[in-house]
Amino acid sequence: MRAHGWGGAPPVDRDEARERILSVARGRLDETGAASISDVAERVGVTRQTVYRYFPTTEDLLNAAALDAVSDLVDSMVEHVRTHVSQESGDAGDAAVEVVAYVYEHLRDDPALQRLVAPGRLGSTVAELTSPASIALGGELLGRLGIDWSGEALGERGRPELVEHLLRTLQSFLLDPGTPERSAGELRAYLQRWLAPTLRR
Repeated sequence: MRAHGWGGAPPVDRDEARERILSVARGRLDETGAASISDVAERVGVTRQTVYRYFPTTEDLLNAAALDAVSDLVDSMVEHVRTHVSQESGDAGDAAVEVVAYVYEHLRDDPALQRLVAPGRLGSTVAELTSPASIALGGELLGRLGIDWSGEALGERGRPELVEHLLRTLQSFLLDPGTPERSAGELRAYLQRWLAPTLRR
């Protein structure tokens, strides 16, 4: 990395450079709801050409910011479930309810994530929710929640089907929140009534 630019503190490698650019882009999205290459470059302390080396277009930059926000959402969801649904006070049914409710409630809070559910993009986003890659990732996430899934009658086939069911439930709420849209309490009550019992048999 050249020593000039970057506010006098150049990144050590490409990964750090990308992270710093994405951090500024997400900050601008939080502040103004928009992020342009020129604006981000100015705030990072580099030229537009430097940003273009990592993100050839504004679309690439915004897509990367959205994926970065998804990673943060997943981490915060895992922490939330582990905190609020412990092995002592909760079960797999409670965990499933919180997974769906938490992601649904927070998906539209982050301006970077709003890009995924904006008109014109929502269809492709929800279609990708149930892709094999998403289901595989969801299976890995179940293992991070602090729940003893082995005691919930979930065999080798059952766990990926549970992930698919959770994703399809989230998918349906994103496509049609309902009229009027349920409050946080109403959403959880609905999920406790119709989703949680399948994991308590």
